[in-house]
Amino acid sequence: MVRKEYVVEEITKIMGNIDQIRNVAIIAHVHHGKTTLTDSLLAKAGLISKQVAGDVLYTNYEAIEKDRRMTIKSAAISLGFTYKEKDYIINLIDTPGHVDFGGHVTRSMRAVDGVVLVVDPVEGIMPQTETVLRQSMKEKAKPILFINKSDRLLTELRLTQEQTFQRLLDLINNVNKLIEQYAPIEFADKWKVSVENNSVAIGSAMRRWAISKRTMELHKTTMKEIFTLTEKGDIPKLQEVAPIDETILSMIIDNLPSPREAQAYRIPHLWKGDLESVDGKAMLSVDAKAKTNAVVFGISYDQQAGEIAIARVFSGAVKKGMEFQVSGQNKPERLQQVGIFMAADRVLVDEIPAGNIAALIGLKSANVGDTISENSIEPFEQITHYSKPVVTKAVEAKDSRDTTKLIEALRELSKADPTIEVRIDQDTGEHLVSGMGELHLEIIETKLRDEFKIQVITSEPIVVYQETIDKKAGPIEGKSPNKHSKFYCISEPLPKTFTDAMDEGTIREGKPKGQAAVDAMIKAGLDRPTAKGVVDISSRCVLVDATKGVQYMHEVMELLIDGFEEAVKDGPLAREKCNGIMISIVDATIHEDPVHRGPAQIIPAIRNAIYAGVLTAGVNLLEPKQKFTINIPQEYMSDIITMVQGKRGQVLEINQDREQVSIIARIPVAEVIKNFSNDIRGKTQGRAIWYTEFAGYDKMPAELQNKVVREIRKRKGQPEEPPKPEQFLE
Repeated sequence: MVRKEYVVEEITKIMGNIDQIRNVAIIAHVHHGKTTLTDSLLAKAGLISKQVAGDVLYTNYEAIEKDRRMTIKSAAISLGFTYKEKDYIINLIDTPGHVDFGGHVTRSMRAVDGVVLVVDPVEGIMPQTETVLRQSMKEKAKPILFINKSDRLLTELRLTQEQTFQRLLDLINNVNKLIEQYAPIEFADKWKVSVENNSVAIGSAMRRWAISKRTMELHKTTMKEIFTLTEKGDIPKLQEVAPIDETILSMIIDNLPSPREAQAYRIPHLWKGDLESVDGKAMLSVDAKAKTNAVVFGISYDQQAGEIAIARVFSGAVKKGMEFQVSGQNKPERLQQVGIFMAADRVLVDEIPAGNIAALIGLKSANVGDTISENSIEPFEQITHYSKPVVTKAVEAKDSRDTTKLIEALRELSKADPTIEVRIDQDTGEHLVSGMGELHLEIIETKLRDEFKIQVITSEPIVVYQETIDKKAGPIEGKSPNKHSKFYCISEPLPKTFTDAMDEGTIREGKPKGQAAVDAMIKAGLDRPTAKGVVDISSRCVLVDATKGVQYMHEVMELLIDGFEEAVKDGPLAREKCNGIMISIVDATIHEDPVHRGPAQIIPAIRNAIYAGVLTAGVNLLEPKQKFTINIPQEYMSDIITMVQGKRGQVLEINQDREQVSIIARIPVAEVIKNFSNDIRGKTQGRAIWYTEFAGYDKMPAELQNKVVREIRKRKGQPEEPPKPEQFLE
């Protein structure tokens, strides 16, 4: 084994050779063997002993990960290898597979040019396999395939060699169908994986063997021999003729692109600035001598260094002492230190050139997705998360003296993981923490307790609902408390094409900037005058200034935006976030004296007009749903279908494979948040295996809405009776 400092020393010598760099993420469904595979590459680089590879799980360095033997965050590590007498760097990111931590995968895809998709052939393509592959395709990261745990087909399922071969062939075809479905059109055929072009490997990460076409040719072996050795359980011989590190390393270097090759097609996709500009050309050609441009894809915390921004450098080089513009910030910030991540550790270096991944210390205002640059440039496209927080818990410090500490800890956690939403309930004073699922929230609690040393009390899980409308209402008048200013607003639902464009990331939240933003909104279903009048997008709702020639409108616009954001963050019906609503201000009367048009007058006026309009249009509550894939023995099928339907679920598909049945269903989160595990285990005598993924929001049945609204209002300290529009028109 070698010291990581020595590895970094060797890596820094190669960093300038961009053709010898590969930025790669390992992606898969949960427990398919990503971290175990990573260990073998670490052993090849000399960081851990080959004897412990697969057991040490080096990139699972957090205590929670070791306890649960599960990856809960992305871990970056840079490794140096010699291949075909050339030195290469592989900047590797080991990502989580559990659906609750899918945000980490999404963010990592911005940093990498290629992915190793790991699949267990016994389980096959699972929900998260498809999700992570789709995410990589969206960021134009090229895939290769490693079929892990393939020995299970022969030793557990007792398949014949012919059946095993057919099963593997079917799996490769199914992966290629997904690639064809999700890959950018120009790469749909080119990126398909096959044994022939050495982009598929088959093996066992735990047993440390893997075979590809190149390995078979090199070690003069055949698939039949490998299967025979597997049946015999001759692990030492397998490791000798099919070394996993050599197989995977050759696949990565031969098949995945260097930054020079990848940035030529990734930059036009990720950055909508002028490609003919100096910065545009520098990023397309990965020019290390040009001005620096990079994107932050992760934030981590260190007790000594504080916040560390993890960034992919697209042009120039990052050096200690440099000053950078951070997108959305007015003042430049100075970089204090530059480092290379080695899983849990960080090794400081003098500079990191374009095409690499860097740890940056000192950029306090940088957030995930921010563009950092020497020149002021158009920011990169936002990183779009597929899943939304669906479960909330109220969190408070056991000892009230720890409240300030708790606020700071929650701020740090939500900055490092933007899929965590934290807000303070103004009525109850509670800190409400929303996450992807119960496990996500459980991990947050554990971190607060173990890492931040704060003892907390948490509520039972609460479902996150949303409010929307499907009819138009207005114009409705909203008056300021002093009655001197009046605003007339129309409330109407946004076109579905518009909310879809927001999900895809083509329309960003915040104030629209430039002609490109207007064109994107027209393409998404707004007419040109409306798109030109959009002044703010918040909580998937839109504020439009449709007034003509109203005096002082420009002067109160910031206050109107504040009032709009406040209203859509706390809807009128149940004080839940609004979704898919467009508010158009069509006319206004504004007092000429600035004293009479301050925040205390303008914000309530616009908020009341929005609330009255939304209530007049008729508010619907949207409830989150999850897609369940439930694998059970055939004899329990009717019981599980009855249970799913009893929980207001909808059975989408039933697939049978011999004695096993796979049921795919869509169920409201409210119905599965409590006792689901106990119910399903009771019905199947503990023999059910299930996986979930976020399946969007749906309108709640009318007969249930009133009851749920009253429960939410009561919990939030509001009068149980929902308000009427008249209450906001006085």
